[in-house]
Amino acid sequence: MQCALYDAGRCRSCQWIEQPVSQQLSAKMHDLHGLLAGMPVGEWCAPSCGPEQGFRNKAKMVVSGSVEKPLLGMLHRDGTPEDLTRCPLYPASFEPVFAALKPFIARAGLTPYNVARKRGELKYLLLTESQLDGGMMLRFVLRSENKLEQLRAALPWLQAQLPQLKVITANIQPVHMAIMEGEQEVFFTDAQALAENFNGVPLWIRPQSFFQTNPTVAASLYATAREWVRGLPVKHMWDLFCGVGGFGLHCATPEMQLTGIEISPEAIACATQSAAELGLTNLRFQALDSTRFATGQASVPELVLVNPPRRGIGKELCDYLSQMAPQFIIYSSCNAQTMAKDIANLPGYQIARVQLFDMFPHTAHYEVLTLLVRKV
Repeated sequence: MQCALYDAGRCRSCQWIEQPVSQQLSAKMHDLHGLLAGMPVGEWCAPSCGPEQGFRNKAKMVVSGSVEKPLLGMLHRDGTPEDLTRCPLYPASFEPVFAALKPFIARAGLTPYNVARKRGELKYLLLTESQLDGGMMLRFVLRSENKLEQLRAALPWLQAQLPQLKVITANIQPVHMAIMEGEQEVFFTDAQALAENFNGVPLWIRPQSFFQTNPTVAASLYATAREWVRGLPVKHMWDLFCGVGGFGLHCATPEMQLTGIEISPEAIACATQSAAELGLTNLRFQALDSTRFATGQASVPELVLVNPPRRGIGKELCDYLSQMAPQFIIYSSCNAQTMAKDIANLPGYQIARVQLFDMFPHTAHYEVLTLLVRKV
């Protein structure tokens, strides 16, 4: 992939960009083999990858500069801004949105937030696109509520320019820290969720709910999990750290009993809506802490699927699973280092199958799906 920003030394986010994708993939597989060294693996599945550019469905842009000439992108460590609207990781469909947003910021009088001076209102612009129909969700992250009515009054012009904007909100983030969003969300549209669909499974994206940023590889990840689960003698499963329900909704059948647990109420609202659309009545999604939920249960199903954040599932949940000994554990990880540590804390299990998913080309990051089977 060619990137003018990288060539000019202005952005180094894609640290592996000079390596061919095949070489990047080999390096990631080598890293994963090293992390699982000493743990016998029944089957190493071929890695899954997608496009090397234009694959992101989300842009998180720091807004800097002036109200007349805003910059959308990032801030370097020394505080200097960098415009990233031409980043090749974004699809071409983002370009007209960025182009319309720059004059709109001036039209709405949204002064970019100045970190050094702690002044201004507009901190971030968060843009998400659905692969289903090209619909988009746009979120303005503001320091306060002071400009809400001003923003609301200016929005008809933006909506006329960009009819693909289905969901528009303002998020209020008053803290002077590098925190992307606050708790308060103000909706400017009747629609409060963006419709998506992976592999024939309806999914919903709401503000403040996590959703994968690489749709092609994410769809492959969910489809693979479904294939693995359908090959197991399972009638009851837990989907812990379930997010918007991607794994559980793919794996469930009308006969299967499934419980999905996620700390975010917004994500649970998405998962519940999807289950209703699919007509799956044996699915139950709850907004709870996954570890606290699991360790409070007196029994476990045949299969426990976990998809934790980068910190992993931790020793408490590992100890509980070791004690309760479900027949199968499927571990989806965005940090293979913590996954390997967690698996080491599950001595009663052997690795039946592993597959790497290259969700983040041009970086050292990757995702892994691992099937663990209880030792006989």
